[in-house]
Amino acid sequence: MNILFVTSEAVPFSKTGGLADVAGSLPQALAANGDEVSVVLPLYAPTAQKFGGELEFLRYYYVRLAWRNLYCGVFTLRRDGVTYYFLDNEYYFKRENFYGYFDDGERFAFFSRAVVDLLEKLPQKPQVVHCNDWQSGLVPVYIRDESARSEFYRDIRTVITVHNIEYQGRCGWDAPGELLGLDPGWMHSGTLEYGGDVNILKGAMLVSDAVTAVSPTYAQQLRSAEYAHGLENVVELCADKLHGVLNGIDMVRYNPSKDTTIAKKYSFKKPEGKAECKAHLQEKMGLNVDAERPIIAMVSRLVTHKGLDLVCAMLDELMASTDAQFAILGKGDAQYEEFFAGAQARWPGRVAFYMGYSEELSLEIYSGADLFLMPSKSEPCGLSQLIAMRYGTVPIVRETGGLRDTVHAYEAPTGKGNGFSFAAYNAHDMAYVVREAVALYHDNPEAFKKIRNRGMMQDFSWKASAVKYHEIYEKICNS
Repeated sequence: MNILFVTSEAVPFSKTGGLADVAGSLPQALAANGDEVSVVLPLYAPTAQKFGGELEFLRYYYVRLAWRNLYCGVFTLRRDGVTYYFLDNEYYFKRENFYGYFDDGERFAFFSRAVVDLLEKLPQKPQVVHCNDWQSGLVPVYIRDESARSEFYRDIRTVITVHNIEYQGRCGWDAPGELLGLDPGWMHSGTLEYGGDVNILKGAMLVSDAVTAVSPTYAQQLRSAEYAHGLENVVELCADKLHGVLNGIDMVRYNPSKDTTIAKKYSFKKPEGKAECKAHLQEKMGLNVDAERPIIAMVSRLVTHKGLDLVCAMLDELMASTDAQFAILGKGDAQYEEFFAGAQARWPGRVAFYMGYSEELSLEIYSGADLFLMPSKSEPCGLSQLIAMRYGTVPIVRETGGLRDTVHAYEAPTGKGNGFSFAAYNAHDMAYVVREAVALYHDNPEAFKKIRNRGMMQDFSWKASAVKYHEIYEKICNS
């Protein structure tokens, strides 16, 4: 089967979050199963700077977007069984950041329109175009629009994956004509209209042949107002074509037995190196070097839905009632940055906070910590808990979204489980479970070791998920 994967970011070329990890791994897993897979994404300035020597220029064409006639260059490279296409327009993509500009709607409308125009220029016509989040959400809409005029587009099937429904791609009422190059009927019919504005993600969900969410639990949660951010009725309309497919991780990239970034390689069979990683992390982040104290880690965007209000409410109490150390890596809302900076000052040697993001430091934290805290208010899938378990760091999570699907609470009578969890979004419940995990670490190291090893031995690869996606592709192509 021929599949074109459309994304605004993909590892190793561009990354701001989990979407890039998915787009960097799922296409390879599909290709390994025998599918012909291509990926198309913008050619951002950092991508061109880092990978320019590997890119081959293919062609250029002009993209008609409303009243604009815009240049689009196409570069390509082949890697790990996947063909990558990079769409070049320096006005839209030669910028310091990938997102966060006043004209993001226009930038990704151009990208989506350019992708649809590219379809007729590819060596082989794709059977399925798999889009991701609102940045490529106009692709299914443009394909549907073109199919009214051109037979070429009528048998192309589309999929939209919702990685986080909070981000929907909203713009003004007049956007179809002025910005997107679409007939106003797309608004008047209600396909794109939401609250008087254009909602790109809504349109993508309604017109795509399949809608996927990044975990089974998240797919169910999207039917409720608490999680759907206003689109619960749209989700219900899409119920017959909605699928929850759990994300995986790159098991080769995240492998403590071969990772050259960390202080010492180790595995569940030869775990001795993890102690050296712990000592290295303590020294590097300014924590007291003490092998007996458990390190609780967080690697996260510092935003509300990550459950940081719970951490802020209970951190000082946990520091007073346990001997744990905290290692925190992240950036985001100023209130949380200031809180963790203050906590580091209040608890020197026991709380370490690095404001920002470092891929190298994140891996040192995963390898050196004992426990990994994710008390998320909402978490579509979450990859951090999977990476943590891969590195033998036991997760403590709230039972929501993909966290519920991947972390199973330790049961003292049977010894089963690969982590610790709590259900209610409550600071005291979180603190209780953290204390429970710290107590097990001290009082029953053999049980803690079994939990750790159980997580390290799990298969979090994309193999099973790739099979499920292929089944979805087959279903929509044969319907």
